[in-house]
Amino acid sequence: MAWGQYALDNFGTVAEAVEALRAEPFTVIAPTLPNGKGAQLHLAVSDPTGDSAIFEYLGGKLVIHHDRKYQVMTNSPSFDQQLAIETYWSGVNPLAFLPGSISAADRFVRASFLINAIPKQADPHTIKAVPGETYENQAVAAVLGVMRSVSTPLGITHPDKPNLASTLWRTVYDQKNKVFYFDSATSPNAFGVPLADLDFTKGAPVKKLTMAGGKIYAGNASNKFEVATPFKFAPAE
Repeated sequence: MAWGQYALDNFGTVAEAVEALRAEPFTVIAPTLPNGKGAQLHLAVSDPTGDSAIFEYLGGKLVIHHDRKYQVMTNSPSFDQQLAIETYWSGVNPLAFLPGSISAADRFVRASFLINAIPKQADPHTIKAVPGETYENQAVAAVLGVMRSVSTPLGITHPDKPNLASTLWRTVYDQKNKVFYFDSATSPNAFGVPLADLDFTKGAPVKKLTMAGGKIYAGNASNKFEVATPFKFAPAE
């Protein structure tokens, strides 16, 4: 988590992040997972211009894929292999067949097709049902539809895959309008938080939105934030 937070705190654009991180100013130490293997993480960044980059460590070295065409990424395999898988499936009619398992590679193929199949402008067939009849809200709904269709169902298990993980939440960022959307796998509703409705002035109280305990939010949830109790470290014994 510190890796992603470092990028958000220090860079305003994808280009800035690529230029600075290419110098490898730090080392990411991956924790060991329950299966005994080190965690393998990608970092995907994008900005309001549409620029995109994906960072991953392979063999201890940082590999950067920088191009606005990189719009989809899954946990595995390495991103160069994901691109090769996408190339392979590009020769297959996606309306006739797409791989349907819950493996990361198959979900990558489905998401790659679907994200480019959704409308890139207001759709006359659905826009009347969209709040405010805005393309922005239509786009958020379409992207959430793509993410839901490739998510791993909640609570799914498989005897041969003890580390199989369900999708617990989905997030969408409207970077141009600066609205954050959250869709929990355990809640019937998705909700949004316009950053303009939050107080980021110096000295403003830190606030939180409680998600535990079956909380349900819908629409604009910016007025549901509560002042957070400062976290204090317990003294070492």
